[in-house]
Amino acid sequence: MALMHEPTAPYHSVQDALRVLETVAGHTTGVTDTELARRTGLGVERLTILLRTLRREGYVEQLTDGAYVTGEALGRLGSAAGRDQAVRKQIQRTLDRLRDSLGAAVYVSRYVDGEVTITQYAAGPTAPAVNEWVDFRFSAHATALGKSLLGQLDHNGRRDHLSRHKMARLTSRTITSDKLLLSRLETQPPTVPHLDLQEYALGTVCAAVPITAGSSVGCLALSLPVEHAHRLRQAADTLNREAGPVLLSLAI
Repeated sequence: MALMHEPTAPYHSVQDALRVLETVAGHTTGVTDTELARRTGLGVERLTILLRTLRREGYVEQLTDGAYVTGEALGRLGSAAGRDQAVRKQIQRTLDRLRDSLGAAVYVSRYVDGEVTITQYAAGPTAPAVNEWVDFRFSAHATALGKSLLGQLDHNGRRDHLSRHKMARLTSRTITSDKLLLSRLETQPPTVPHLDLQEYALGTVCAAVPITAGSSVGCLALSLPVEHAHRLRQAADTLNREAGPVLLSLAI
């Protein structure tokens, strides 16, 4: 099954972040931001933003003299022993932070063996998770995360999925025409979040952005009660900007 990968903002951020981490890792006694800028070719403003994110996520630390060294999080992810668990814990920390900053439930979803699956999520009393009243494997056509995953497949991959899962009408807003859905997926720019405006469940709105690493299709999504629908687009834009750390955890 071919994929329709097009670089997105998180992808470019991760490529730059990996360059920074590679340079920091090559200087065991520390490297200054001036030297990092020279070696990576990144502008000062861009580098400052990346270093702030890498420090927040624990990938680098700043010494008292201002130089940067690798942080504990990078050491945990770089170790072969227990790496999968370390990646999950690192992603969960990021999801928890996003939940609190966005005031929304946040999810990581993957497309595995032709099916939609939620691998991790962060929710809470003030950021309730979506009630999965219809299995997400069978409702990709109606969910933001499902549409984001399908949007990263090629045309044949999308047709194959829809041939195996009937496009049931879940609410009055659900798209049940495969022709219409395929047309929208074809024309959706990769940098624009997919939205679910009460298509899966009345009372809930959602957004999703791609976090594809290599040949693995994935997305980062959020959900809000419909009374907070006015915050959806801004929250989705923030989610898109903040997807980098999750993708970075998968890429290291």
